[in-house]
Amino acid sequence: MRVHHLSCGSFAPPLVGHLVCHVLLCETDDGLVLVDTGLGLDDYADPKGRMGPSRHLLKPVMDPAASAVLQLQTRGFSATDVTHVVLTHLDFDHVGGLSDFPQATVHTTADEHAAAITSPDVLDRRRYRPAQWAHGPAWQLHAGRGDAWRAGLTGHEVLPGITLVPMAGHSRGHAAVAVDAGDGRLTIHAGDAAFDASSYADSTPAGHGLQSIRALRAFEQVVGRDRAAIARNHRALRELDAEPGVTVVTAHDPRVFDDVRG
Repeated sequence: MRVHHLSCGSFAPPLVGHLVCHVLLCETDDGLVLVDTGLGLDDYADPKGRMGPSRHLLKPVMDPAASAVLQLQTRGFSATDVTHVVLTHLDFDHVGGLSDFPQATVHTTADEHAAAITSPDVLDRRRYRPAQWAHGPAWQLHAGRGDAWRAGLTGHEVLPGITLVPMAGHSRGHAAVAVDAGDGRLTIHAGDAAFDASSYADSTPAGHGLQSIRALRAFEQVVGRDRAAIARNHRALRELDAEPGVTVVTAHDPRVFDDVRG
């Protein structure tokens, strides 16, 4: 499996600075797999309807060329080459590109699907944007904790080499996604289980020191559902990141993305 790192959207919120939408593109024998999608073409066409009021706080950079579907085209692929999308969770900045790949099977935890779609509570109704899945994705839901995995965590192997690892806290059904390229390297997309990479690492994958971004950590606490779970996730990610051959990336920290995108 070949793994590529894409930024499929970016934000410039006040006090925080530049943020990316880190997406993994996995070339497998059975087609392309995306881990998250970032922002899609429909988001740029209708930011009010698809991003909602939070767009005023996050300040998305309106650049449709950043969408996953157009970046794939520059690499010689088409939308139909994407056979599966594996989601960390269903916030709009992670699922905006789903409608660009309507034929793909979409994997998420059953808890996240319930929070966003079938059984949202008051907080969930504010959080999620139903327009993002109005096209009717082909969902494949993964219920429960799954099998024993690493660092005291559990997971569902949703595709060969790709494991959905429940890490609730940011949202009710949030998960990390681990991608085993088969060459001794394991990439763990932590999604929003950590916003600031210094929460789980002292340096970037290239060895550059990481300083805490206080505004980003504060934002993580404000938008998260369970602060105790968020802290536990940070500890688990630190343990994972310390393992040989393991690289943990976050959804939004550009310092890690800049290291691994090459």
